[in-house]
Amino acid sequence: MGLENISTQKRTGREGNSLPTTAAIANGTRSRAFPGIPRRRQIQKTFNNIKITILCGFVTILVLRGTIGIGNLGSSEADAVNQNIIEETNRILAEIRSDSDPNDPDDLVENEINPNVTYTLGPKIANWDQERKVWLNQNPEFPNYINKKARILLVTGSPPKPCDNAIGDHYLLKAIKNKIDYCRLHGIEIVYNLAHLDKELAGYWAKLPLIRRLMLSHPEVEWIWWMDSDALFTDMVFEIPLEKYDNYNLVVHGYPDLMFNQKSWIALNTGSFLFRNCQWSLDLLDAWAPMGPKGPVREEAGKILTAYLKGRPAFEADDQSALIYLLLSQKEWMDKVFLENSYYLHGYWAGLVDRYEEMIEKYHPGLGDERWPFVTHFVGCKPCGSYGDYPVERCLSSMERAFNFADNQVLNLYGFRHRGLLSPKIKRFRNETATPLELVDQNDIRRHAVHRSNAPPNE
Repeated sequence: MGLENISTQKRTGREGNSLPTTAAIANGTRSRAFPGIPRRRQIQKTFNNIKITILCGFVTILVLRGTIGIGNLGSSEADAVNQNIIEETNRILAEIRSDSDPNDPDDLVENEINPNVTYTLGPKIANWDQERKVWLNQNPEFPNYINKKARILLVTGSPPKPCDNAIGDHYLLKAIKNKIDYCRLHGIEIVYNLAHLDKELAGYWAKLPLIRRLMLSHPEVEWIWWMDSDALFTDMVFEIPLEKYDNYNLVVHGYPDLMFNQKSWIALNTGSFLFRNCQWSLDLLDAWAPMGPKGPVREEAGKILTAYLKGRPAFEADDQSALIYLLLSQKEWMDKVFLENSYYLHGYWAGLVDRYEEMIEKYHPGLGDERWPFVTHFVGCKPCGSYGDYPVERCLSSMERAFNFADNQVLNLYGFRHRGLLSPKIKRFRNETATPLELVDQNDIRRHAVHRSNAPPNE
């Protein structure tokens, strides 16, 4: 189902015969030098704050001068002050956007990688299932099932620095608002991450150390659900049928034919997937991570993945290709992996956003499949970055349509909807009533959360 909409869904190495590995963290930690530096970093940040305060004072003076003519500042002096403000502001913003603080020696230490040692996410944990079971028994106030429903933690995030353009930050805000709405309606906890927990696993690999850390820090959570920042819920009623996965530990959108017969690099998509909090998942993360450290390791691994997987362009190793390679080369993992395609845990946006009006006319939320997609994923758009595989205008207008399509389902309870799928403005379509609880019973998504219909798509 939906195979016709599949296209290249990752960014853009030569053949190799073994996977490279890289620096382990000795005893779970890296060595540190310059022990007195944290204080220096604090002082530098304090100076920056003072400078910002002074800049605000200058701006206030300029505004007062421009509005009420205060002071005797000459024209040339005012222009010079204004230019200094602009230059200093740009410098501080550039510093915020950078990946490291000034005079921070950590980068120098952590870049010293031993390529002959296998990289790890942390100390090996071998008895997590038993330890977690004991912890749950000792902490009944933190159950892993609530009202017979498994506890889910949805995890998403974006880079710690500002987007290259302001509109990117705006759409990140809309994307997190969309996720918060869905989680609020379905009783799901949510974490939005802005920190790189491991500098070696930057970019699309950043999810691995974060997922592992959350598993270990939240033993009460049964499922960790990763979702990319550029993916939106577009069926606010549909719920994942967790009972379907009682015997599985990883649920990911994928197609068995592309996976096993074609060995395609887009056989599955890691933009939205679920990990059970268990020993098996920790072991898979340990096996997955060694292909991800930035630099020579990631580049060499990319060559192997390109040689092994059909249709993969030549570029450094990405988490999606690495997972496919791992599952195909070590098939014992597949016993606990469910490739889901009966609904859109990942729905490729290019084939969906132009059909929303048709969906509204013919179908209804709660289906989750091609009739009313559960998730619309904007692969290749990169609204926060300075590049992408599609024109910026097309991506932003499509994301606006997807957000409003989903937001209408939320606003419906309150009697409002967007004036159009490209309009942020809303209009009232239902008048107030003296019997509001009747409307709650009719329109509250929480009362109508259903799994996708078992009816064929054409019904």
